[in-house]
Amino acid sequence: MDLNWSDADTRFRDEVRGFLAEKLTPELRQAGRGMTSVYADYPVGMAWQKILHARGWAAPAWPVEYGGCDWSVVQHYIFASELTAAGAPPVSPMGIGMCGPVLIGYGAPAQKAYFLRACCRESISGARAIPSPRPGRTWLRCG
Repeated sequence: MDLNWSDADTRFRDEVRGFLAEKLTPELRQAGRGMTSVYADYPVGMAWQKILHARGWAAPAWPVEYGGCDWSVVQHYIFASELTAAGAPPVSPMGIGMCGPVLIGYGAPAQKAYFLRACCRESISGARAIPSPRPGRTWLRCG
């Protein structure tokens, strides 16, 4: 078994490191390293998410058609490892981690078109399901 990175993986790692060196400000690093919970302070997480979104990396695990990255498992590992090593704060878990996957799996096309982009660019930070008066239906309120 070869446990060395391929040349492509090494280039990707270097790309991620370069991005972090340029975009992860000392304030964001300090906030990420000083966390006392699994959640970053809301303004910090949203600021970092906006930076990641501008690079196309806010929701890397999502399908590409919804803003995700076409990365290998190794690239996902490298990305997560480099974020942790650099002290980056996490993104908001509600929009990208919870609402987005539900919309991807169950949302109507119009909901996906609007809300998934909004989740990535940081304007949606949470949601709640509201029972519909029609049996078997639920409305999703994002905000």
